[in-house]
Amino acid sequence: MIKIAILASGSGSNAENIIQYFLKDKNVEITYVLSNKKDAFVLKRAKKLGVKSQVFSNKDIKEENGLLNLLKAEADFIVLAGFLLKVPENIINTFPNKIINIHPALLPKYGGKGMYGMHVHRAVKENNEKETGITIHYVNENYDEGAIIFQATTRLTEKDTPETIADKIHLLEQEHFPRVIEEVILKA
Repeated sequence: MIKIAILASGSGSNAENIIQYFLKDKNVEITYVLSNKKDAFVLKRAKKLGVKSQVFSNKDIKEENGLLNLLKAEADFIVLAGFLLKVPENIINTFPNKIINIHPALLPKYGGKGMYGMHVHRAVKENNEKETGITIHYVNENYDEGAIIFQATTRLTEKDTPETIADKIHLLEQEHFPRVIEEVILKA
């Protein structure tokens, strides 16, 4: 059984999609949804789907005996699904090439600290990009600089707004993220 823990900070639509994708898979278990925000809607989604959840503090993520011990006991892979904190080196070193993130742009464009969600979509629109997409990548010690696993693109028109760009990205995330996670964990 391959165990996956999901780290999320927000509403959790990607986390829910991943959980539903693996619900009937007898070889993969989503063991936990972990969040650094006690009011994150992802915690309600996890409860509804019968997945254990827990809130951790910024102190917990950095301490050797905090979040790391839970992850070592409960996860073979970690998936970031809208998780906004930087993953500390102690976790990265314990899970080399086993932490997977999704970014709402075609990295290396529009990555780095503070580049998430609508910040990305506004920047894409302001720069009159003709296409954008998603990047699924491994996590390393720098924001959005880990090795790229997969990218998918979508065309943009002059009529697109940051909101319509967000909708297009969301469709790509829902279509590709669970499948790419499955491919990565089965190859490991």
